Amino acid sequence: MKFEVLTKDEMNALSRELSRAGIMNRTREELSREISHYIVIEGTYAELLEKAGGIGPLEEYLEALRSAYEELFSDWKPGEERPAEKLFDESDLGKLMLVTSLIEAGSIEERDGSFVLREKPPLEDLRIELRFPIDEVEEYLEEIDERFKPTMVTEYTLEKRYYVEVLEVERELIEGALEIAGEYATEESIVEATFDGIARSVLAEKILELAEKHRRKNELIEAVMELEPIVVRGRSGRVNIYYDEDAIEDFLKTLQTLGYIKVKGNRVWA
Repeated sequence: MKFEVLTKDEMNALSRELSRAGIMNRTREELSREISHYIVIEGTYAELLEKAGGIGPLEEYLEALRSAYEELFSDWKPGEERPAEKLFDESDLGKLMLVTSLIEAGSIEERDGSFVLREKPPLEDLRIELRFPIDEVEEYLEEIDERFKPTMVTEYTLEKRYYVEVLEVERELIEGALEIAGEYATEESIVEATFDGIARSVLAEKILELAEKHRRKNELIEAVMELEPIVVRGRSGRVNIYYDEDAIEDFLKTLQTLGYIKVKGNRVWA
């Protein structure tokens, strides 16, 4: 299982802590790319609203903008200064888009991390730029093209990513790695590593159990394949573990590297 961290320093720190705890691991750096395609629609709020009928995602976004506008100006008067955190947070895309449009229109002035309202423009006159991932509006592309003459924007992002891979399969060591990584790794990678760790430890336990009975590699693999899928049941759900013969061949090599089994030719020693 592997954990993603945000910086090289965090990668090295996590690796050191795992090593101190006796957990085998290795670091890895990757240069990754991400390509995203967007449809960009521009116009005043009134123009967009007039043409948006029947295009669900656009209607919903415009309604969210109206709600954000009404909430923002319910108690904010011209000349009043407010800190950014009182106006919106990054998860509130409607307010973020609205404030961006107001800044570009000159209705809001930014001062040292705070915002001053200069004037309250009518929402209908406010010029808006809306961006939608293409897959969100795919079924409406023909209508959007006819009504709005949109622009397609492609964003290419190249970035370095940092990982720490835990090589263990023993459940106790995996649980220890998850606890340590909680202070360093991204939340998403912790979730993925948790299920990866569960699956690897259960699969290792089953293989080692069967290896006591099946001393020939081909017979051992056949016995493991007969168990597929392995089902792990919990209090509120289950994990189904699927694999193929090539994956088991590789997993046997992992177990041999870790010292759990020895494979030579068609013979297996546990």
